[in-house]
Parts: sequence; C-alpha cells; structure tokens
Amino acid sequence: MADRNVMVYIESVKGEPVKVGYEMLTPAREIAGGGKVTAAVMDSSADSIANDAVSFGADEVITVDTGDFSAEKITSVLKSLADEHRPDVVLIGSTPAGREIAPRLAARAGAGCVSDVSAVDCSGESPVYTTPLYGGTILNNVSAVTPLQVVTIRSGAFKKADADASGSGDIKAETVEVPDSDLKTKITDSVVEISEQVNLEDAEIIVTGGKGMGSEEDFALIQQLADVLGATVGATRPVIEAGWVSRAHQVGQSGKIVAPKLYMAFGVSGATQHVTGMIGSDYIVAVNKDEEAPIFDVADVGIVGDAKKVLPIFIEECKKIKA
Repeated sequence: MADRNVMVYIESVKGEPVKVGYEMLTPAREIAGGGKVTAAVMDSSADSIANDAVSFGADEVITVDTGDFSAEKITSVLKSLADEHRPDVVLIGSTPAGREIAPRLAARAGAGCVSDVSAVDCSGESPVYTTPLYGGTILNNVSAVTPLQVVTIRSGAFKKADADASGSGDIKAETVEVPDSDLKTKITDSVVEISEQVNLEDAEIIVTGGKGMGSEEDFALIQQLADVLGATVGATRPVIEAGWVSRAHQVGQSGKIVAPKLYMAFGVSGATQHVTGMIGSDYIVAVNKDEEAPIFDVADVGIVGDAKKVLPIFIEECKKIKA
C-alpha cells in the first residue's frame, strides 16, 4: 500500500463541526498509510475544532477564516490549499454543502470525483471506494486514476476514532486570498427559515414510524416511546407525504442519512430508499406484521406483529426499566 497525503475538509455550522467531519479522519488515516493527514477548518472560531481534529488523528490542521461559507469561496480556498500542500486525496463530507463543493473542486483541479462513499479498501495500490447506485440497490466499487482524488464521505459510514489527548499535530492559521473572478454570486443577506429543528444525524437513538402505523393518531405512539427513551423521532417518506409529521423527520435517500447506536422501526416495510438512509445503524430493531417485509433483512431483531399493538408494550416495559 502506497503512502499518500490526505486533506480532510471539516465543515462547521455556527462554530460546531458537522458529524461526518471527525468521522472522515478514520478513513483518512487508512488511505494515508504512512503519509500525512491534514485537516482544513474554515471557521473564525476554529481553535477547539482544530485541537479535536488532532486528537482524532490529524497530523496537521490548517485554519482559514473565510468570512462566509459560500460554496464558491470554500471551493476557491480548498483549491489554493490543494495547490500548496499537494494532497493525493481530498475528503469532504457528503452534506448538502459538501455535495456542492466537491464537484466544483474536482472540475477546477482536474481531479476524479467519487461521491457518497460508504467504505474504502486500501489493500491495493490505489484506494477502492464503495458507493451506492440506483437508490442504494447496488453497491459499486470505484477506483480513481487521477493524481488528485476528491471524495465525499457518507455520514455514519465510518466511526470516529477514540480521542487521543496525547496526540500531537501542527495547527497553523493561513490567509487565502480569493480572487473576485472566483465568486459568481455574493451573499447580501441570510434568512433563517422558522421551522422545526430535528437533529437526526447526531441522534444516538431513533424511533421511526412508517405508513404501517395506520394513522396520525396512532403515530403519536412513536413520539411516546421516543420520549421515554430520550430518542429522536424518525419517519418514512409516505408518513411525511401524509402530513403526520414534518419533513425534518424524514430518514432515507431523499431525507437524512443516519447512523445511531439504536434504530427502531415500527410499521416500516423497508423500501430501498429508506434502508439506504439507516443501514449504518449499530443495532436495528424492526416490528412489522408482514413477515416478508424487507426491513427484516437488515434488522438485528425482528418482531412479526402489529406495530400499534406492540408499541404500548415497548413503552410500558421501557418505563419499568427506567423507573
């Protein structure tokens, strides 16, 4: 396995790193072999993120205060850093922003771009990346042959390394001038939509209900169990379209990609579009009255039964355990 230099862009929102940011340092170390892992942080309050990045495996952290987080500006800064530090691979989180930045960077740098990677094999001369195709029904292995590879990593696909408080790495601030010609748009104002905030990506326990719950009234049982467990409520696309809960709760290919420690699915059939959004969960419990439901193919524990009848039992037993 060749030694490579890897750059990881750790995206942040309001001074906090996105979940996949530190997770990417795990495959970065594997891809690098004996090479260097450099983290790039673009936040004016980046000191804590930089220190954490070192403890999670970065050899070097470069901080750049970009002022704002437009895709054009981040792309320009990453291109300048790549030209200066010459990484072989740039890893970017597969977030809405990351999915916009990665192809821009690849196009400008003449690099190969591999999207939504869920696994990496570094046993050969070149890394082989596993990505889903056709809504996750097929897993495809991809190897890029360009000198620079830009890769987006799916949140939850890799586990964050245990923090090493004794880890040492260089942290340095750099100033990168962004040419006006690189900026096609200008941010004049930011408007925050007033909507329900649901942090599915960082949840350790998610209780999800599907159309098999039958009605909005019965779906309330999902919230009751979530309250007992201190969990977050998830939902399938049919539930969202029925208006039982807001779209902020949607798990799946067209919703949020999640990887909690415990994922509980009630009345969820297990359509491919949903399964690809939660297959990275550590432990999956499924309840469905159809014993042939595809959700049982990925569940660690499967219960054949009516979710509306099983849920009250779950709620009462969990209350007893927590009492």
